[in-house]
Amino acid sequence: MASKDDEGNSAQGTSVFVDARNSYVSSDKALVSLFGVDDLVVIASEDAILVADRKNTVGMKQLVQRLKEVAPAVTEDHLRVHRPWGNYQSLDSGARYQVKRIVVKMGGKLSLQFHNHRAEHWVVVRGTAKVTLGDQVKTLHENESIYIPIGTPHRLENPGKIDLELIEVQTGSYLGEDDIIRIEDVYRRS
Repeated sequence: MASKDDEGNSAQGTSVFVDARNSYVSSDKALVSLFGVDDLVVIASEDAILVADRKNTVGMKQLVQRLKEVAPAVTEDHLRVHRPWGNYQSLDSGARYQVKRIVVKMGGKLSLQFHNHRAEHWVVVRGTAKVTLGDQVKTLHENESIYIPIGTPHRLENPGKIDLELIEVQTGSYLGEDDIIRIEDVYRRS
C-alpha cells in the first residue's frame, strides 16, 4: 500500500486530496480527486468505479453479492478476457467493426481457425508474430500488418522472447466470438 499523507490518505495511481481525510484511492488510469470527504475507499478500474465508506465492511459484502446478480461480468471477467495463450480487450466497436488489443504470451499460439462473417486486420505493436494464413507462414515485426479475408484459415503465434501485442480490426456482418471455427487447437478447446 502507498504511504499516507499528513491527513491519513494514501493512493495507488494519480490522485489529489483536498480537505479529505483517512481515504484510500486506487486507480488504473484516471485521475481521482477527493474533496471535502472522510473515510472513503475509491477503486477505479477500466470497467468499474467503486466508492465506499471505509468503515462499512458488512455493506461491502452486500454490494459484492448484488453486483454478482446485476453485473456478473464486472465481478468475474472485467474488460480483459483471459485465454490460455494470453488475453484480449475490446477497445471500440460499432455495427460492422470491432477493435481489439491482443496480447499473446511467449510461446502462446491461437487455434488454427477461420470466420464465416468477418475479416481481420492485425497490426503488430510490440514483439514478433508468426502468422499462418492459408498455406503461407509469415513473420511480422513491430509496425507491420496483415489482412485476413473472411473464410481464410489462420493462426497467430508468439515465437519471441517478449509478449506479442497487436491491434486487431474486425469488419463484417457478425463479430461474435461464436464465429470462431477451430480447425486445430493445442489447448483442446472444441
